[in-house]
Amino acid sequence: MAVKIRLSREGRTHLPFYRIVAADSRYTRDGRYIEQVGTYDPSKGIANASINEEVAIKWLNNGAQYSDTVKAIFKEKGIFQKAKDSIKKGE
Repeated sequence: MAVKIRLSREGRTHLPFYRIVAADSRYTRDGRYIEQVGTYDPSKGIANASINEEVAIKWLNNGAQYSDTVKAIFKEKGIFQKAKDSIKKGE
């Protein structure tokens, strides 16, 4: 099972809202998912994205792949650096 961290679209027409989810790559974009990692509202920008850092780091350390948009959000929030630090500490 290949797990991907990606966006799942919510909201209505012209007012998108996204959940950041860990999902099997075979599932549809808005279908079922394994775990919700956070939320992202593009009208408020990447800086206001809400991420559960513990869950995100857990999935990254377990080898989950991520989409380009999720990569940008994680970079902005510093999740990648925290994931690297947790590997060095042996957590």
